[in-house]
Amino acid sequence: MAAHKPVEWVQAVVNRFDEQLPIKASQQNTHTKVSTEHNKECLINISKYKFSLVISGLTNILKNVNNMRIFGETAEKNLYLSQLIILDTLEKCLAGQPKDTMRLDETMLVKQLLPEICHFIHTYREGNQHAAELRNSASGVLFSLSCNNFNAVFSRISTRLQELTVCSEDNADVHDIELLQYISVDCSKLKRLLQETVFKFKALKKVAQLAVINSLEKAFWNWVENYPDEFTKLYQTPQTDMADCAEKLFDLVDGFAESTKRKAAVWPLQIILLVLCPEIIQDIAKDVVEETKMNKKLFLDNLRKALAGHSGSRQLTESAAIACVKLCKASTYINWEDNSVIFLLVQSMVVDLKNLLFNPSKPFSRSNQNADVDLMIDCLVSCFRINPHNNQHFKICLAQSSPSTFHYVLVNSLHRIITNSALDWWPRIDAVYCHSVELRSMFSETLHKAIQGCGAHPAIRMTPSLTFKEKMTSLKFKEKPTDLETKSYKFLLLSLVKLIHADPKLLLCNPRKQGPETQGSTAELITGLVQLVPQSSMPDIAQEAMEALLVLHQLDSIDLWNPDAPIETFWEISSQMLFYICKKLTSHQMLSSTEILKWLREILICRNKFLLKNKQSDRTSCHFLFLYDVSGGGTSQMSLDHEEMMRCAPGATLRKGKGNSSMESTAGCSGTPICRQAQTKLEVALYMFLWSPDIEAVLVAMSCFRHLCEEADIRCGVDEVSVHNFLPNYNTFMEFASVSNMMSTGRAALQKRVMALLRRIEHPTAGNTEAWEDTHAKWEQATKLILNYPKTKMEDGQVTESLHKTIVKRRMSHVSGGGSIDLSDTDSLQEWINMTGFLCALGGVCLQHRSNAGLATYSPPMGPVNERKGSMISMVSTEGNAETPVSKFIDRLLTLMVCNHEKVGLQIRTNIKDLVGLELSPALYPMLFNKLKNTISKFFDSQGQVLLTETNTQFVEQTIAIMKNLLDNHTEGSSEHLGQASIETMMLNLVRYVRVLGNLVHAIQIKTKLCQLVEVMMERRDDLSFCQEMKFRNKMVEYLTDWVMGTSNQATDEDVKCLTRDLDQASMEAVVSLLAGLPLQPEEGDGVELMEAKSQLFLKYFTLFMNLLNDCSEVEDESAQTGGRKRGMSRRLASLRHCTVLAMSNLLNANVDSGLMHSIGLGYHKDLQTRATFMEVLTKILQQGTEFDTLAETVLADRFERLVELVTMMGDQGELPIAMALANVVPCSQWDELARVLVTLFDSRHLLYQLLWNMFSKEVELADSMQTLFRGNSLASKIMTFCFKVYGATYLQKLLEPLLRTVITSSEWQHVSFEVDPTRLEPTESLEENQRSLLQMTEKFFHAIINSSSEFPPQLRSVCHCLYQLQEFSSSSFLL
Repeated sequence: MAAHKPVEWVQAVVNRFDEQLPIKASQQNTHTKVSTEHNKECLINISKYKFSLVISGLTNILKNVNNMRIFGETAEKNLYLSQLIILDTLEKCLAGQPKDTMRLDETMLVKQLLPEICHFIHTYREGNQHAAELRNSASGVLFSLSCNNFNAVFSRISTRLQELTVCSEDNADVHDIELLQYISVDCSKLKRLLQETVFKFKALKKVAQLAVINSLEKAFWNWVENYPDEFTKLYQTPQTDMADCAEKLFDLVDGFAESTKRKAAVWPLQIILLVLCPEIIQDIAKDVVEETKMNKKLFLDNLRKALAGHSGSRQLTESAAIACVKLCKASTYINWEDNSVIFLLVQSMVVDLKNLLFNPSKPFSRSNQNADVDLMIDCLVSCFRINPHNNQHFKICLAQSSPSTFHYVLVNSLHRIITNSALDWWPRIDAVYCHSVELRSMFSETLHKAIQGCGAHPAIRMTPSLTFKEKMTSLKFKEKPTDLETKSYKFLLLSLVKLIHADPKLLLCNPRKQGPETQGSTAELITGLVQLVPQSSMPDIAQEAMEALLVLHQLDSIDLWNPDAPIETFWEISSQMLFYICKKLTSHQMLSSTEILKWLREILICRNKFLLKNKQSDRTSCHFLFLYDVSGGGTSQMSLDHEEMMRCAPGATLRKGKGNSSMESTAGCSGTPICRQAQTKLEVALYMFLWSPDIEAVLVAMSCFRHLCEEADIRCGVDEVSVHNFLPNYNTFMEFASVSNMMSTGRAALQKRVMALLRRIEHPTAGNTEAWEDTHAKWEQATKLILNYPKTKMEDGQVTESLHKTIVKRRMSHVSGGGSIDLSDTDSLQEWINMTGFLCALGGVCLQHRSNAGLATYSPPMGPVNERKGSMISMVSTEGNAETPVSKFIDRLLTLMVCNHEKVGLQIRTNIKDLVGLELSPALYPMLFNKLKNTISKFFDSQGQVLLTETNTQFVEQTIAIMKNLLDNHTEGSSEHLGQASIETMMLNLVRYVRVLGNLVHAIQIKTKLCQLVEVMMERRDDLSFCQEMKFRNKMVEYLTDWVMGTSNQATDEDVKCLTRDLDQASMEAVVSLLAGLPLQPEEGDGVELMEAKSQLFLKYFTLFMNLLNDCSEVEDESAQTGGRKRGMSRRLASLRHCTVLAMSNLLNANVDSGLMHSIGLGYHKDLQTRATFMEVLTKILQQGTEFDTLAETVLADRFERLVELVTMMGDQGELPIAMALANVVPCSQWDELARVLVTLFDSRHLLYQLLWNMFSKEVELADSMQTLFRGNSLASKIMTFCFKVYGATYLQKLLEPLLRTVITSSEWQHVSFEVDPTRLEPTESLEENQRSLLQMTEKFFHAIINSSSEFPPQLRSVCHCLYQLQEFSSSSFLL
């Protein structure tokens, strides 16, 4: 389209630009801003090739926007933003205007665009908050327009001049004359303007003459500032025509200045016109002056007299000051070697000028304070450029006693000196570095006053002021500044921050200071800037402070923080700054937190550049690279001195010492390196931004993880250690970073990806644990607000917090941290949903962090609660986790599963169901199963009767959906955790509850979903743990088969019939999965009766399935006869018939012994359909390979026997491969249970000695020395302990009980003492006698033990024999 129809294509781009302007777009967000910026850049590029089309389109848009009627503050702001966007686009398009633009285009520009631009310049309203910016933007457009279209603009001005020569004084419109102030003027264009003015000046009315005088002076400065080389060349090669025009106009203006008021108005222009005449300046400097030039000399004399205050008129004095400043400023654009006379002229006036402008006791003041400030800045900058070494006026402005205006002028002057250095002979800012101390003091004082005036409490300082301490102390007792003073302090503070941004070295310079003092002053400076970042009442200053901090983190700036110890200082100061900012971000005290996060990303980039540059530095410095180790397991690689220096908490104060630094903690985490705390807090902040409703914030946070990883790469490269020592979750962080580069399809898709990555985090760290806990606290608060809505919004008929205030609080951060919540704001609920998903996904790794989680056992799923015994399936106990935040979170989720909030109840229930079922960390599955089981068990009374309520039913339905999602979703790591808990009890209780719901539509739907859950459960059978699988599955078959054909024949409504058929289908599919390989087990019966009961049970199921098949056939026949057979019903019946046949096959396959006798007769049934069904069933079981030699009543015993044989299997050399493998993989927390099982099994097979030999031999192989044998917490020592405990208890009781009873009860020993400690003897006791009694009793015990050798348990003999046999082997091994 662009190639074949350029006009249409350009118009389409223009239209898109128009539609996305703020005034027309319905909502402004990050996406629309990016799109608008993209359209803007596109138009600018197109204008280089289709200039007239683009300019015409933009002009029309500007016209339409200007003519729009708006109502309300928001609309007014959007209008202003739209106008600024259009004007900025126009300016950039005009700046790139092709040189070969046709004349027709110029005419179009004049007729269409110029009037619109003039409208903004002419309609400037004093006091309007947007008018000044619009005027400046419009003036930029006019400047660009005049660069290539000067004739068009000049023609408009010339025409207006001509009109002003004939109009009356009252009707004079001088607006177009003011355009002279904004147009682009070079030397030739200035001459044209001067010539035109000379030609028409006398004929102009007075008001027009004054307008020309004022505008020409500004046009001159446009020329000088944009074309300084041309002005400089004027003094190298004088231009006669320019000087002639200037002299003529000087004479005309001089003649106009008849009164004092007129003289005051024309003197600034006259000095400019005189500057344009270099030769005249030289002539009037002589003693003898020509008559024609005498008025110029007289003018200068009057100027000096007025400047010295001898004119008798304040008006002339002020005008003289202005004219002299203009002279000084103009002289700086002239090389001293080209014309020294003008500098002599300046020197003759500058002393009086300084005394007039910079007199603290009598400040220079006119009605326009802004103009006074600009004048003083021009003077200060010019004086510095003329003589940089004479800085007495700097000292005046720096003095604390000087007016704040002087401070403001000085700071802005320095900023101009730094940012505007167009000419080679202008001195650089280096000459002012000697005043760094005073400037830092000014910054500290201004910061304190500005924050105090805003009513905010200054943040805790990282360091006290080292240079301005006394001054700051005196401020503590002052009253709070007035609003006017606060405003002036804010302006000064903004200028100071801009000054730091422009040249950080100006405030970092510390001449002749020691390292600790330098570090202290740097810390004070950075601390002050950091305090400004979260100041929502000063957004402009906060933004500039971020820019300044970014410049301070550049490589050349960091080196100046403390040249004596750059790396140590970097870690200390930068880490404290990072900690403070991240703390504010996580506590949500930041306005525009997304922008701050972007800035923080740039800070991280700068930090990494510095680390990369210094990673090969001295090893003593590189010890600091290990301060971020968050693994918790390794030792910190730093020297004691460094560690002591870095042991500071956030807010620690740095005290000036004798050659070293000491930290004094003022926070509650003393003893922890600030670097590690900063790393943790940064991690917390990034984690918590992942659940922001703002897509951009999430992507920025994810991208920041890359810089964390880069830092870890740099640090681990120093000493060649693993990167995981610094970032345990390094790999997941890199995945976060890679996702941040991809274009997201939307907020939901991005959050799903975030949660998937959160579930992959394996290692608990201080960062992710704190992030989870902080998020959980905010989630709890938000949950309460949502559940109480609108109670929190309305109380006693009064709104507790306005919507505006709520939204402002929300926009201050991505957290609903205010006192109320408004659910009409979709971001509030979306944020809550994101937090819920975050907590679900990250909860698993936080659960690992809890060391108080004990082990317990699940109860088996069968039988009443009071009869259940412990099983071998272990998991985290509910009791052990009852007070943990993770456990509380799961409990809260369960309550929200049945949330009935009238406004958002459905949304909450739906999201809880999806998030728990799809996004929950697999590590939380056991806890979830346990809590679901416990909750559902409360739906039954003590007699096992169902407590049927609407809430309970809703909870059951939600549980079914969650469990199905959870089992259906093959999340990474789910298989490992699914088997840690049994779901048998919960599943049976679910079925028991659903059975009593009846046959209503909703009940049928719940039953269908439950059947689908059972099918999914059997698909994941290998991943799940079952205590009594066969019994459980038999019970489930019994329950589910009751639903088959339960209501399908009774339903009259077609929709209900379809639902019941769906239930039949789902039930049979679940039964098919349950019957696969399932021997039937009747609940009662033994011996012969068991087989009979089993046979009857088989017959029951087989008959049911046959009836279902017959029912399917009858329905098909009825449909065929009535002609109402529907394709959907036909497919349902075919699928149901297939499932039924498969169920019969599985039933017969696993129960051939008891079922074949009932089913074989069907092969000879008179009904052809029945015979065909039997043959199909028989074919399937033959294909499945039925084991006819397995007896159903012994199947469990046989399987257990095979399991025991497998565990106790022994190799040719006596090795035990399975037992030893179990010893290697079972965690140490379960070794006691494993020891019990192994000893019991091997002893039952008379293989205990082989077990002991293998285990003890392994213990000897792994031991470091003989002294550690069987001393540690090993499996071998637990096996030995268990053997002695189990087999030795009876032996010891039988051996020692008679002896001890004799000692205790026999009268012979009642009064005998065995005390042999001389210090404890009673007065009547004898030591020798007691010793003899003790020997007698010991000998009696000893002989009894020796004589009991025949009764010593054989198992313990095996233990002792095995230890004896290992003695020689172990001795030789350790000798080697």
